[in-house]
Amino acid sequence: MQLSNSKIIIVKIGSSLLVDKDKKVRKKWLLSFAKDIRNLKDKNKKVVIVSSGSIALGCKKMGYNKSNLKLDQSQAIASIGQIELMNLFSQTFSKYKLNISQILLTLEDTEERRRSINAKRTFENLFKLNYIPIVNENDTIATSEIKYGDNDRLASRVAQITNADTLILLSDVDGLFTKNPKKFKDARLIKQVNNLNKDIRKIKIGGTNQFGSGGMNTKIEAAKICNLAGCNMIISNGLYLNPINQIEKKNNCTLFISKISKLHARKKWIISSISPKGELTIDDGAKRALINGKSLLAAGIKKVSGKFNKGDHIKILDCKKKEFARGLSSFSSQEIGKIMGCQSNEIQKILGYVSKSEVVHKDDMVEV
Repeated sequence: MQLSNSKIIIVKIGSSLLVDKDKKVRKKWLLSFAKDIRNLKDKNKKVVIVSSGSIALGCKKMGYNKSNLKLDQSQAIASIGQIELMNLFSQTFSKYKLNISQILLTLEDTEERRRSINAKRTFENLFKLNYIPIVNENDTIATSEIKYGDNDRLASRVAQITNADTLILLSDVDGLFTKNPKKFKDARLIKQVNNLNKDIRKIKIGGTNQFGSGGMNTKIEAAKICNLAGCNMIISNGLYLNPINQIEKKNNCTLFISKISKLHARKKWIISSISPKGELTIDDGAKRALINGKSLLAAGIKKVSGKFNKGDHIKILDCKKKEFARGLSSFSSQEIGKIMGCQSNEIQKILGYVSKSEVVHKDDMVEV
């Protein structure tokens, strides 16, 4: 199965996997899931978990019914349940010596470029520290207008931000079927989807559950985002113990193959950005470094034009004023004005605070 070749894996857990129909926490399942994550970590995989469950656990603690909650009530219940959720993960994962951290995201955090870059750096630093980020939508502050509404799409955005290889959606069904398997006995599991737009027309989709906020439709939307990000996606039944091991051993799931490489997807994302906010003119040495796949450093910058902020889309010009590349700036135009022509080890002293050494990181740059 796909996981052996994946360096970064995102795993999404639905509420129904953590809390059963009787509103009891499935502790045995979570322990088996932690063992699966331990196995992935032992194979040097970087793992992010996107977990629903804060509202379900909040309802359990307070004795409320989720279906009767208004938006402002659900925000308060999510606040209570989020602590329950993280305590549950912390207690369980510590048994396998797994370190976890918490990241709460809103729709704007992943849609707005500057915020998504900041989130990307946070994930990268947590990977370096050997911590597993546990991600959830920030239900405590998100209004209905700025909510994802389900963690399938949130997980796909996290996969996009982290440049993940594979997203696993653990569901309450084995995968994508030709029909709803809960209604039709002749429904057939589709093992692999190679052309999402073409193959999906043949399928009748439907189904929701008590605790989850979406059915197969939201998973298809997640697959579309992954497809454009160069990330493969798996829908698998998470109700079994050791659900990830089940994927690797039994392969009884649906694999969505992305035909776009991650590099191409990244370049397309940057190059299709809105009008650049400014320009940097670089010397010949910096241009050669960029051609050889290096990042743009302050020492090679000759001139900064325009007014822009950290994370904004900018043009990179060579000495002949010809556009050479585009990228996302790690500094504001004001900061670059102070540090251009300087060595990287001088930046902290000039600006008065710790910052990155790359003005435009190689991963955030595209030659044109």
